[in-house]
Amino acid sequence: MATRKPVSLVKGDQSLVETWPDEPHRFTEEHVDSFLLYCVKKGASDISIQTDRPVYTEVHGVLYPSTYRPLDAADMNAFLVKIYGPDALARLASGKDLDVSYEIRPDRYSRSRFRVNITAILARGRDAAQITMRVMPAEPPRMEDLNIERQIIDNWAPRQGMVVITGPTGSGKTTLLAAGNRMLLERPHGCGKMLTYESPIEFAYDTIHSPRSLVSQTEIPRHLPDFAAGVRNALRRKPQIILVGEARDRETISAAIEAAQTGHAVYTTTHTTGVASTVRRMISAFEKQERTERAYALMETMRMIVTQALVPKVNGGRVGVREWMIFPDEVREKLLDMDPEQWSVEIQRMIPFYGQTMNKSATIIFEKGIIEKRFYLLLTAGGGAG
Repeated sequence: MATRKPVSLVKGDQSLVETWPDEPHRFTEEHVDSFLLYCVKKGASDISIQTDRPVYTEVHGVLYPSTYRPLDAADMNAFLVKIYGPDALARLASGKDLDVSYEIRPDRYSRSRFRVNITAILARGRDAAQITMRVMPAEPPRMEDLNIERQIIDNWAPRQGMVVITGPTGSGKTTLLAAGNRMLLERPHGCGKMLTYESPIEFAYDTIHSPRSLVSQTEIPRHLPDFAAGVRNALRRKPQIILVGEARDRETISAAIEAAQTGHAVYTTTHTTGVASTVRRMISAFEKQERTERAYALMETMRMIVTQALVPKVNGGRVGVREWMIFPDEVREKLLDMDPEQWSVEIQRMIPFYGQTMNKSATIIFEKGIIEKRFYLLLTAGGGAG
């Protein structure tokens, strides 16, 4: 195999600015895993592979070229086929982007996992592609690693009912869910059978020691067509815990409610900000004529809502800031006696008594000097995230 000498493109730390020493004159599928492992070893958090450009790795928020030459269409095809499969180009041509997970096992004791998005682009006037790969931790973090508040931890594991994690894209919802799953698995008595339906699967749990638990992970749409189909599938498999990657439509929310009503603990996410707006958004997914009935069913099953935002820290990195509320019997009974139209105002009033507002959480970490004032003001604008 012909290789190039590593080339320094800028001055600085050689480990970051050198390109891959084993770079071939033409990438084939056999080169892909070795190259990705090289990027991981450099400390990359993200890898961007794009037609007519060198491959870029992001280390501590800065992009560094990791190949000497730009990739041509044949190089890109090798990456696409290896990472996704031979029908990648056909799927991109149909106007869809592709979300998958990718895993490399260099030996039986180690692994590297990636969350992958593949999107069609235009490069020099021709159809092309960009592959964005997020390097995932080898195993899920612990709740303590994320500094999750004690009240959230204590209410994470209802016997049955729904726990909803909310926030915008990139707010760490999946990471928080994975940490919660790890906590359930590491309990002395485990958690029984846990089924997860994710798009894509980001964290794996087979390194977590939990002899009284069985975890089964299904990727949407690789294994099943959508999340609603996932919940229907789960109800035929007698689990104790069901994780639904995202409750974004009427069918999925309805199926999640049904699963929670039939004795399961259901964990899911939505793209909302604030406890009150999460309830409002989930109810609004239903047609007007069924909205009241579905609202009451949702409230009967609700156990906790956690909204999270990730904010840059003063000393680098990011910190999770959370608004949350638990829904014990007395809260659910009070809301079920009210018209659902009044719930948003009442829930906003209840948050300080049964949880914590985003205003309060932001104030705590700002006064500790963890975040800058401008981020504190963004979080507290408008009186909280409700």
